[in-house]
Amino acid sequence: MAMEFMVMRMTVAFIQRARDLVLFRTWAGRGLGLRAWVVMALVAWGMELQVPADTVPVRHIAGTVHGFLIQRAGDGHVVATGDSVQVSHGDVVTSHTIFTYKDGSVDDETTVFSQRRTFHLISDHHVQKGPFFPHAMDLAIDTRTGEVTTRTMGKDGKEAVHTEHMSLPLDLANGIVPEVIGSLSANSPTMTVSMLVAAPKPRIVKLAISPRGEENFSIAGAARKALHCEIKIVIGGVAGAVAPLVGKAPPNIQIWEVGGDAPTFLREQGPTFEDGPTMTIELASPEWADGARANG
Repeated sequence: MAMEFMVMRMTVAFIQRARDLVLFRTWAGRGLGLRAWVVMALVAWGMELQVPADTVPVRHIAGTVHGFLIQRAGDGHVVATGDSVQVSHGDVVTSHTIFTYKDGSVDDETTVFSQRRTFHLISDHHVQKGPFFPHAMDLAIDTRTGEVTTRTMGKDGKEAVHTEHMSLPLDLANGIVPEVIGSLSANSPTMTVSMLVAAPKPRIVKLAISPRGEENFSIAGAARKALHCEIKIVIGGVAGAVAPLVGKAPPNIQIWEVGGDAPTFLREQGPTFEDGPTMTIELASPEWADGARANG
């Protein structure tokens, strides 16, 4: 869903700023201590982040569902409408979420995953394009082959395709974060999973997903409870080393779901790009014309 886009956009921009800062300090450094700091930072850039990862057990089998979504700006104005369609074939599930923006932009993601004992990502293809997005993105992941493909548009208007083979972790969660949260309860400990981002070349970051307890909401005046989870983007290597110098880490993302026998996504809040405003994604209800309501 769009949460993955938030993570990718914020992480890409953060890492780029961090790398620019390291390059500047390398150029401007004078003392041995500063040069040593730069060397250590560059070494850290090439190291894997040493944060324990969790495989996610399947506690609720995903089935066939079609949901409607809206995306709102901070003032409540709707900027995009979306559909989320999920179809299961045995242990394999295909999920397709697409947002169409009023300015013509598109956020389109198709995810295939298995749900035999643990959730396992098979493939994910995520595309954002149009004026709403500061930078277009086209990222495809195939965990069976380890191939990660990015497509970018050059200044000459020609498409550039780059494919590389990567060692992808078993807990890769691109496109399946709602399923991960569905396995949690209000008393669950923080769960850490991996996500692949293009920043500016593909790399792995960590998502620390922490339950924040239950919160009240209502439906037509009837009281209900939702599980509130907070997602922290953990960036390792040089980006993590210079985070205090850049000024701030990527902001956390908030997600609410209904638990029980059939966990359901309700709401998500967070910026969709660096320094952008907080956006809200939530379930939408149909609006009927007067004639349709009278005949219903």
